[in-house]
Amino acid sequence: MRTAFVYSHDFASYSYGPTHPLKPIRLKLTYDLIRGYHLLDLPNSTFVEAKKADREEIALFHSSEYIEVIEEANSGHLPYLQGLPYGLGPGDNPVFPGVYDWSVLVAGATLQAARLIQQGEVDTAFNISGGLHHAAKSLASGFCYFNDIAIAIQYLLQYGKRIAYIDVDVHHGDGVQGAFYDTDQVLTISLHESGYFLFPGTGFEHEIGQGKGIGYSVNIPLYPGADDEAVVSAFLEVVVPLIKAYQPDILVTQLGVDAFRTDPLAHNNLTTHGFSQLVTEMRKFDLPWLALGGGGYQIGNVARAWTLAWAIMNHREGDLPDELPATYLSEASRLGLSDPRLRDPVFRLDADLRDRVLKELEKSLRYIKREVFPIIGAR
Repeated sequence: MRTAFVYSHDFASYSYGPTHPLKPIRLKLTYDLIRGYHLLDLPNSTFVEAKKADREEIALFHSSEYIEVIEEANSGHLPYLQGLPYGLGPGDNPVFPGVYDWSVLVAGATLQAARLIQQGEVDTAFNISGGLHHAAKSLASGFCYFNDIAIAIQYLLQYGKRIAYIDVDVHHGDGVQGAFYDTDQVLTISLHESGYFLFPGTGFEHEIGQGKGIGYSVNIPLYPGADDEAVVSAFLEVVVPLIKAYQPDILVTQLGVDAFRTDPLAHNNLTTHGFSQLVTEMRKFDLPWLALGGGGYQIGNVARAWTLAWAIMNHREGDLPDELPATYLSEASRLGLSDPRLRDPVFRLDADLRDRVLKELEKSLRYIKREVFPIIGAR
C-alpha cells in the first residue's frame, strides 16, 4: 500500500476570525499528533508539500465571476452588497485576510492528491485540509469557499473515471451532490444528521438524482443522537453493497468529524470506535482512494480521528497506544485541550433514543433498497 500525506504548514496561518467555529489550527494539531506517533516515517508513505491551485484549475467547477470575487476579497475587505449574492459576509463565510490564498491552497492540495491517484503513483492520498463540500458553483456556503471535492472529481472525470463519493460529515454534502446530480459517472453517498434538524436542510432519502443521474445520489439522513451502532449499520447495509455493485475506478471520501458526540455544532454520538470502523470499511474496498478531511469543531476530536484514519490507511492502527505523545500533549495543552487518550471510551445510547434512531433509520434504508438498489444493481 503506497500512501501520500498532502500538507502545508501554511494551513495554520489562516483564520476565519477569533469567534468562528472553523479553526485551521486543527490541521497543525492533527499533523503534530500524526508526527508524534511517527506515522510520517513509514516506508511506503510519502509526505507531499501542498501547492496552490491556479485559476484554470478552480474553474473546473466554479464560475469565473465567482473566482474573481473571492480573489478580490483576499485583502480582507469587500463591500457587503458585493459579497452578499455570493454568500460572503458576516456569519458562516466571512471575508478575512487571505481568504483566496487559503481556498486555492486547500483546493490545490486536493488536486495534488487526485493527480497522485490518477497517475498511479500512490494507492491512497490524504489531504486533511480538504472536504469543503458545501460550496456551489457561484456561492460560498457552510464555511466553504471553493469546493475542492467537486474540482477534483471534475479533474478525474476528464480521464473517463467512474467515481464513488462517500461523505460521513454530520452535514449533508449538498455541494457535491448538486454538482453531479444528473450524471451516472459519479455515485454520491452522504450519511448525515437529518436536514429536518441541521444545516443545510437537505439530503433526504428521496433525493436520488435526475435525468441520467437518477439512482446515483444516495442520502442516509440520521435522527439526532445517532451513535456508532446506527452509523456503522447503515454503512454496512447500504454503502457496502452499493459500492460493490457500482464498481468505481476511484473512491473519494469526505471524513468529517463533526458527527462526534462532543462536537458543539451537531447532535450525533459517533466515537473514535465507530469512525475507525467506517474508515476500515472504506479501506476494504481496495480501490484507489482520495481521502479528504471535512467538518470538526472540537479540534481534539479532529486530531485524534484523522490520526486514526491515517493509521488505518497505512495498516498501522494496531500499533498506536492510547497514551498520547508528550509532544502532542504540550501543543494540545497550549490550545486548552485535555484529551486524555487517543480512543474514546465506549458510549451507548439509552434504550428509548436508540429505538427511535434505529426506527427512523430503517425507514430510510427501506426506501433506498427499494428505489436505488435496482438501478445500481445492488443486493
